[in-house]
Amino acid sequence: MRKVISFTLNGYNVSAEVESHKMLLEVLREHFELTGPKEGCGQGECGACTVLVDGYNVNSCIYPAFEVDGKSVVTVEGLLREGNKLHPIQQSFVENGGVQCGFCTPGMIMSAAALLNENKDPSEEEIKRAISGNLCRCTGYVQIVESIKKAAEMI
Repeated sequence: MRKVISFTLNGYNVSAEVESHKMLLEVLREHFELTGPKEGCGQGECGACTVLVDGYNVNSCIYPAFEVDGKSVVTVEGLLREGNKLHPIQQSFVENGGVQCGFCTPGMIMSAAALLNENKDPSEEEIKRAISGNLCRCTGYVQIVESIKKAAEMI
């Protein structure tokens, strides 16, 4: 079964005709050519595919595309400010070494964005809990947590 879904993507009203078995990640990458969200595990375990749907972080690799009809979706690309200026979270990851190989970075940034949208001054424990669904093989998480702390200060 195919269906046209309409939603807001990074501030723009969009639509796409998708098959019922398609996940949001596939639609974002194939229909809209957004490469920020990555498929790591394909099972909702690694968080590399994290995006915001109506402000909540979701694993787009297991989120049915039909479910975004009428909703708002934000990817890491949607955090960019006017003139392609980095969002404070993105800037903080760059400045504080939160980026290593970069594969997990978009998902980490989106989980951080969801946290900072709800809590402007999170504790280290709250930050760790917020990114607990995101796996990183490179940093040991120290620089990631520091990046999120600094982003909270910048925001």
